[in-house]
Amino acid sequence: MLRLIFLLLILVNGLYFAWSQGLLSGLGWAPVQQSEPQRLGQQIRPEALRVLTAQELSQPEVVPVPVPVGPVAPASAPLVNAPPAE
Repeated sequence: MLRLIFLLLILVNGLYFAWSQGLLSGLGWAPVQQSEPQRLGQQIRPEALRVLTAQELSQPEVVPVPVPVGPVAPASAPLVNAPPAE
């Protein structure tokens, strides 16, 4: 009895493997191909993605300091959403 159960499990595992790899697609038994085209449409400049090497990762990155455009408020100017001083 145990030998029959073992052989049945081997057969079921083999069938599942063949189905999951698409080997049974000629018979009309294949898993549904999943895709997410809406996610591809939401990507912003995917060509700008770059994989860094370990050496590039260990080097400090130089970040440019943004230059303010327009009038700059003096440091003593009150903040708009500042909490009241107590």
